[in-house]
Amino acid sequence: MYLSFFWHMHQPDYRDKSGIIGMPWVFLHAIKDYYDMPWLISRFDEILATFNITIPLINQLKVYEKYGYKKDKFLSLWIKEPYLLSNEDKEFILKIIKSAQYETMVKPLKRFDELYSKESYSDNEFIDLEILFILSWCGNYLRKDNNIVKKFLNQARDYKNEDKKVLIDTLLDFIPTILPFYATLKQQGKISLSTTPLNHPILPLLIDMNNATISNPNTKIPTNHFSLIDDAKEQVSRAIKIYKDTFGFAPTGFWPAEGAVDDKSIDIYKEFKLNWIATDEAILFASIDNKDRSNLYKNWNRFGINIAFRDHDISDLIGFSYKYWESNKAVDDLIGKISKLDGEIVSIILDGENAWEFYPDNAIEFFETLYTKLSQNRDIKTVTMDEVSQMPSKSLTKLHPGSWIGGTFDTWVGNSDKNRAWELIFDTRQDYENHKKSISKKRQEQIKEHFLIAQCSDWFWWYGDTHHTDFANEFDNLFREHLITIYELMDISPPSDLFIPIVSIGDSKAFISEPKFDICPIIDGKESNFFEWLGSGMIDESKIYSTMDRVRGPIESIYWGKNSSNIFIRLDGDIKRVNIINIYINHAKKPVTVNTKDKSYNKNGIKVAIDSIIELSIKKDTLKNNKLALIRIEINSIDNILQILPGTGELKIYLDNKDIMMNWFI
Repeated sequence: MYLSFFWHMHQPDYRDKSGIIGMPWVFLHAIKDYYDMPWLISRFDEILATFNITIPLINQLKVYEKYGYKKDKFLSLWIKEPYLLSNEDKEFILKIIKSAQYETMVKPLKRFDELYSKESYSDNEFIDLEILFILSWCGNYLRKDNNIVKKFLNQARDYKNEDKKVLIDTLLDFIPTILPFYATLKQQGKISLSTTPLNHPILPLLIDMNNATISNPNTKIPTNHFSLIDDAKEQVSRAIKIYKDTFGFAPTGFWPAEGAVDDKSIDIYKEFKLNWIATDEAILFASIDNKDRSNLYKNWNRFGINIAFRDHDISDLIGFSYKYWESNKAVDDLIGKISKLDGEIVSIILDGENAWEFYPDNAIEFFETLYTKLSQNRDIKTVTMDEVSQMPSKSLTKLHPGSWIGGTFDTWVGNSDKNRAWELIFDTRQDYENHKKSISKKRQEQIKEHFLIAQCSDWFWWYGDTHHTDFANEFDNLFREHLITIYELMDISPPSDLFIPIVSIGDSKAFISEPKFDICPIIDGKESNFFEWLGSGMIDESKIYSTMDRVRGPIESIYWGKNSSNIFIRLDGDIKRVNIINIYINHAKKPVTVNTKDKSYNKNGIKVAIDSIIELSIKKDTLKNNKLALIRIEINSIDNILQILPGTGELKIYLDNKDIMMNWFI
């Protein structure tokens, strides 16, 4: 059995029209993931993998190489003495800092934990908080190899503002080593290296918006759409050029943004002499008549382009579930599942950066265990995508247009917010075409840059009710600013609707409400009376879904609250579809597992009752003096994970009088 690991490294272009990087996620993942992931591979002779590095990520890494922290909004404020910051500046810094994952990044640093839930800070406390936040993002390579990082981690507290300059300088010196490291590993044959069309656009939607209705006839698309196929080709050609300029060789393959494919995009990849692409299993099974899963583990091609199809379930176990498992158990489960598959090639494809902050110690124990056991396994051999593309393949007679989420494009078009963003692009493009002849070549080129950036899939990902982020306004502002800038470059006053936030049409408040006051429901699995959950918080899961969910799960809504002694959670929906419930709580080493046939559970301060609804209570004194409960619930049938709750991330419940807050990772 051949096993193909494919790690996708991507961040959107966070730069505004003045070139300032508005959010620091490229820098933070650079010091945590972009070097660590290939470094882990390099330590095991038998392990090979493929890495996809997008062009916006490459370009922004080069900004840090050239300008240091001066082009990063967050770092430019972070470096200052606290007394020089306005209240607005401090609020922005704190918003970023408090996005750190509590259990795995905040809690391990004692001083960070002390400061995390405070509401006001002295200047000295603020400096400690700032430095500890950056240290919490430092990956395992830096923690093991960098003397400055080790020194400040050992110091643990009482930092000076001058220490920030020392820390940032060593981290900025580290960033230029990242991309050359990938090139070296590629030349050594340890990895395949690929990229994505320039700004991570949904190529099939640029080529023909009707692809959305082909993949799902119920999807509503913008009425003002027209083909942007020339932009699609530009996105591919520019990506190849920047990739080649960066690494010194041309890419052999692409990860189409969001795994989005159709026949016309395949034609473009073939035109630019690519050998392979990758997408999701949903595309394969929508393209072939024989739905036997053994077909997933073959090498396929369309028009001479090899296509790898990701095993959705196994990939998502790594991305979403194994973070809660003990490493040996998780790895044994993964290898056991792979060993039982009927076929030749298993493609595990997933995000290579965002999941690891939810694992202890940035997943180093998981990966060391996984790579060690695979190195010792004689029946499973890891291969790169370049190697896979040389293996015998089977031709696809048709290719269903779609993406890696459900085989449709609904994550990026169809919702009123998403469609509004597309409408603004098409309106702006039509205005540009009407005035193009009177615009200088230099400005035409600048305008094209902004159009290509505005086509990034990430803007549409965060619009609407499919995903939640605390930074929705920031994403919205960046998207609209690109279109506003196009009008400014045309010397035309931008239309007023470009200044109206799109997220105001429908934001997270439409499906998440927080608790109003203490509750004390009877835990009997029934809605005993209207008042027992009155005042609780509520999440409308019917309007949210996690990418883990292949279809809508059985649970439609979550209610939650607390009182002086207990936390309470209630799940409503099609309870008959639920067989097993796994309840993960941050203090526990393993989940609480409840079989719905038993109808009740009452052990170690946790009580569960199942009837027409699912109700549970958790005694606060079982949480081992934690200030914060992190709860995640896994809904299972007999054989499969049906749903992960909440769909926006983990449920954060402060055990004092603070409000409950939700989180989702960027």
